Amino acid sequence: MTCLTAVERAAPAAPRRPTARGARLCPLSSRSPPLPALLKRTPFWAQILGGLVLGVVLGLIARNGDVNWLTETLTRIGNIFVQLLKLAVPPLVFTAVLVSVVNLRNVTNAARLALRTLMWFCITSLIAVSIGLLLGLITKPGDGVHLKAAALPDELHKGSWVDFLTGIIPTNVVDAFSEPNVLQIVFLAVVVGAACLSVGEKAEPLIDLSKVVLEVVQKALWWVIRLAPLGTLGLIGKSVATYGWDLLRPLGTFTVDVYVGCALVMFVVYPLLLALVGKVNPLNFFRGAWPAIELAFVSRSSVGTMPVTQRVTERLGVPRDYTSFAVPFGATTKMDGCAAVYPALAAIFVSEVYHVHLGIGDYLLIAFVSVIGSAATAGLTGAIVMLTLTLSTVGLPLEGVGLLLAIDPILDMMRTATNVAGQIVTPVLVASREKILDLDAFNNPRDLEDDDERPADADAAAGDRELAGV
Repeated sequence: MTCLTAVERAAPAAPRRPTARGARLCPLSSRSPPLPALLKRTPFWAQILGGLVLGVVLGLIARNGDVNWLTETLTRIGNIFVQLLKLAVPPLVFTAVLVSVVNLRNVTNAARLALRTLMWFCITSLIAVSIGLLLGLITKPGDGVHLKAAALPDELHKGSWVDFLTGIIPTNVVDAFSEPNVLQIVFLAVVVGAACLSVGEKAEPLIDLSKVVLEVVQKALWWVIRLAPLGTLGLIGKSVATYGWDLLRPLGTFTVDVYVGCALVMFVVYPLLLALVGKVNPLNFFRGAWPAIELAFVSRSSVGTMPVTQRVTERLGVPRDYTSFAVPFGATTKMDGCAAVYPALAAIFVSEVYHVHLGIGDYLLIAFVSVIGSAATAGLTGAIVMLTLTLSTVGLPLEGVGLLLAIDPILDMMRTATNVAGQIVTPVLVASREKILDLDAFNNPRDLEDDDERPADADAAAGDRELAGV
């Protein structure tokens, strides 16, 4: 088959028939679908994966070729994406938690579901912190490390239990939202939600307003999340261009421990719980949950990922009313990576670096802090508050935090992915145990992009499962 050249096609000549049998003009334009259509047909997880691979490649080029403008560009792209995610955090957390508290009135056996959710949060956190402690005792990540501690900002010294407990209650409502202090916002939302339930019908206008604001914020945030492949490119590219492997060498064992510990929780503990307790197929779980896990890995924010987390949880068959409570609650308190595996390993690492002996009582105290104090992380990027809380509780020097500040972005990617995976696992487990899990939906999870092709006047049952359809 012969194609005419571009010059021949552009020549101002009358249409002509092929001169040779079988020869024809090539419909090049019809063969190449427009980019938006191509992206629409590409699964969301594949788009993020493509951004990740391209980010690594560009990061290596920027680092090895000393291309400063490329490093700056990748940094700006990543920073803008994270800033857009953080912009929605205060209104998203407040309205989501308030609405989730109010929605409990629509859930059958709401108190039982809430207690079971909290129970599984504690159980999985206890398993995760045990894995972290075991790995730390076996590998001894702090042995042979002789690094100078980085300067520790003054605000990081506020890590005692007294500071934590008094810090929950805001002194000024405006400051809680402007800083923002997510833990204080959660406290305000729970109080206002409980007050709305107590007031009754008179509070319906406020509840309706909160639902509308939540829907609007989720819609806007979903538009930002659609930029996740581009954000992934910038965030990963920046990390590779800035740190490379030079950063990981001095703290290699600790870094590997964090990744291995989180991987054991995510790919061993969770699948076993799903199979043995939930009686469901773990492979189907990861098929449905993977977009949220991927986004959590690159964004390093449980709260920023929350709309996708809620969306995939619903698509795994968990009822929407229960999901709207469990996911926001988990996004602010369920931190198996940041608040369990990581602080356990970090405490052992710091104790070895500073030659401080830890006994059985100290290890039990670390486990207690990880299970009870995980709300201190509050779903934001990083786990510094949780680490300072753990170190101060067991009497370890807070200067140890400075040793880990440099590699925190590298560690936080895997920690946050583990957090979000746990935030999806728990509702699935509880829903399965309570016989309210839609097994057909769980066994056939849809991609996030599937809703784009659905008619606007879909039936009420399908619309009720929508979180923020595009």
